[in-house]
Amino acid sequence: MDRRQFIKLGGFITVSAATGGLAGCGGGSDSPAPAPGLPPATGANWKFPQSVASGDPRADSIMLWTRVVPTSLDDVATVTAKSGVTVRVQVTAVDNTASLGGNKALEGATVVDAQIELNADFDNTIRHKVTGLLPNTAYFYQFTAGDVRSNVARFKTAAAADASVDQLKFAYLTCQDWSINHWGALDHIAKNEKLDFIVHLGDYIYETVGEGFQAGSVEKRHAELKLPDGTFKNGASGAKYATTLADYRYLYKTYRTDTRLQAVHERFAFIAIWDDHEFSDDCWGDTQTYAEGEKHDTPRRRSANQAWFEFMPADVTLDSAATGFQNIKIYRDFKFGKLMQLVMTDERLYRADHVVPEQMANPATGLPLGSIGARYLVAQDLYNGVEAQKMAAATAAGADPLSVAGMLGATQRDWWKSTMKASSATWKLWGNEVSLLRMGMNGTDAIATLIALQAVGTLAKTIGDTAIGSTGGNVPVAAAIVAAMTAGASASVASGAAMAIAGVAAGGGDTSARLTAAVGAGLTSTQAGVAVLAFGQAENVAKAAGDATAQATAAAQGIAIGYIKPDIQANKAASPIVVASGKAAALAPYFRKFLINCDQWDGYNAERKALMSHLKTNAIGNVVALTGDIHSFFAGTVSDDYDAAGGGTPVMVDLVSAGASSDSFFTYLRDAAKSLGAELATLVSWPLQLPVPNVGIVDLDLNLLDYTLGKAAPTADTLAASLTVQLRGALGAKGVPEAALDATVDAVLAGLKADATFSSQLVPLAQQLAGLNSNPHLRHVNTDAQGFTVVTLTPGSLTAQFKQVNKLVGGNAPANVIAKITTAAVTAGQASVNVY
Repeated sequence: MDRRQFIKLGGFITVSAATGGLAGCGGGSDSPAPAPGLPPATGANWKFPQSVASGDPRADSIMLWTRVVPTSLDDVATVTAKSGVTVRVQVTAVDNTASLGGNKALEGATVVDAQIELNADFDNTIRHKVTGLLPNTAYFYQFTAGDVRSNVARFKTAAAADASVDQLKFAYLTCQDWSINHWGALDHIAKNEKLDFIVHLGDYIYETVGEGFQAGSVEKRHAELKLPDGTFKNGASGAKYATTLADYRYLYKTYRTDTRLQAVHERFAFIAIWDDHEFSDDCWGDTQTYAEGEKHDTPRRRSANQAWFEFMPADVTLDSAATGFQNIKIYRDFKFGKLMQLVMTDERLYRADHVVPEQMANPATGLPLGSIGARYLVAQDLYNGVEAQKMAAATAAGADPLSVAGMLGATQRDWWKSTMKASSATWKLWGNEVSLLRMGMNGTDAIATLIALQAVGTLAKTIGDTAIGSTGGNVPVAAAIVAAMTAGASASVASGAAMAIAGVAAGGGDTSARLTAAVGAGLTSTQAGVAVLAFGQAENVAKAAGDATAQATAAAQGIAIGYIKPDIQANKAASPIVVASGKAAALAPYFRKFLINCDQWDGYNAERKALMSHLKTNAIGNVVALTGDIHSFFAGTVSDDYDAAGGGTPVMVDLVSAGASSDSFFTYLRDAAKSLGAELATLVSWPLQLPVPNVGIVDLDLNLLDYTLGKAAPTADTLAASLTVQLRGALGAKGVPEAALDATVDAVLAGLKADATFSSQLVPLAQQLAGLNSNPHLRHVNTDAQGFTVVTLTPGSLTAQFKQVNKLVGGNAPANVIAKITTAAVTAGQASVNVY
């Protein structure tokens, strides 16, 4: 092909070959390659409302993108009239950094100078592939329509496959909902980060408008979205979802009018895949999973595919002539020298239905399970049984058993395996939409812990009352009485045993002697054990000069954790303590193990095990997943089989980034758990009302979900500090100026730490939840965050900086964007991650 000639692919993608990067060799600015039969655009009646973008950087190629419309057309309106003209694109290797973000004419000799046809069939978007580029080279580009120039933009090609690369630095993004929070993260990236490229893991747009999870505060500069068509999710009012090609195009066009997103695209090439919201929340194949039930919608899926193809600068093709919804293939891989191979997968288009379908009847009610029970908070025994049944039925029918329980589909799965096995790169990174990490919870242990802790206050009061009324103020003796009675002893036997314990203690008797005395006084061994424990807890506090209240509280904690919790763990709903609470029937379904999120790989466990087995069997190391979707930061190891003894063998690492703006996973589960009862709600959050001088009461929700999932046990300082970002946002919403926020936050948190309820109730609660050790493979958990992640890669290590952003301030993105940076480090040759 002539190096200055372009060809058409599928009537939409155009291609030009660069001049090889030699300055002055053809492609001069006065001689653009023509588009046969069409004149170039003329005059000033043109604009680039979505600016420009580049994507899929390879060692010798890039995909360039823009959208050009007449100035008379609204920025997000659909183009209906054919223009019959061409637009110019120029590329140069000459440094134009000073012109980035502005429309000054591109300077320097060009390696590409071509004219490209505008096509209304694709809403006047242009996708132009440039080949013949030099590896590991920064280029600058610009489009021109008549007298109007686009902003100058930049991209960098990948290093040659056989080149040694000392370092790569890139960011990865996910979940940038227009309708909630702010896009300060994007502004920060454009202005501050020095990157080679950006990986986008999906949820680039959100298909819904007015959904419940979009009901919070949003920055003023993001106006309410209004879909051209749209369908109401329920009835004739409320939330709508994108339905037509015009709807999906509108969303991309509107999102891309934000100059901060434009600026990121102008500075860095994107390597992007989709997740669910580019089509439909928690989708699989062409199936939506909204509240009215699962629904196949092939035309809607095809519209979503086409809009993504038109607006994402990805080097993929769309076969519009193909029937069905699998008319596009977006899984692909990239090589960056010998250092890294990046494997990007599509985890929506080929996946099977959720193993536990939403329409499965809830045995307790007879109604469909819905999202809670089928996709979230799924009983693990139910999941395991249904998965086994489905796979057995597929095998009996002569089909691939993973066809009914897999996410990738057979063809993509085989490609993934062969690509990983054949890779000679030091690092194999996986652009992975949904987390591979096991996120489980033992409901029995969790409920037992909560009921035990809830009993502490009542037990402490009973001990205090008993000390005053029956033991002459002797709290240890009163504690032994209450403990023995809690374990089922009669009042008389409990009182006699308590005196016997006290007598032995007065003579210096040890724990064994005290137990013997208690049993001799008529207690069972279990009753004696808790009585001696409570006596000793109060005794120790008394020896440390603690007052009666402190003694009673310590003894109550001993009874709660030493007796109540083990009794409920052993007997579940049949525990006398649960029965006495009157909640046995309500709590009975929750005395089992749960999977928190079965829309991610926990819900496709058999395929996850197959992939991990492939890595382990073939000794494929240095595999790290870059993950989004769950609106949280996580870091941890992925095992070959989480259900094996000891949790299996770690095979790779998963690093999960929070959404750029989307509301957090904590927020979603907090609201969902409130409908399941107080005990379950406490596993997720604890409401706080904090007084702030000159402001009033500030309502917060202490994030306990992190500890339930496996975050390290907190101190009073670290638990209070976990509220910093939320408190800062709440104060900003109440009008506190940003300059005063940090000092106000410090003062409020200092007061909180001095509060007796916080130190005696909430800190122990969080510590006990952390002690459940629900997911020991997790090294970092932050479920209430927005932000992005920056990766620095060298032959010896991968370092990921989780950059959490601050909340809105007075309806605007904060001036101080970054709230906190947490670092996750992976050393080459080790399937482990350290966090600091």
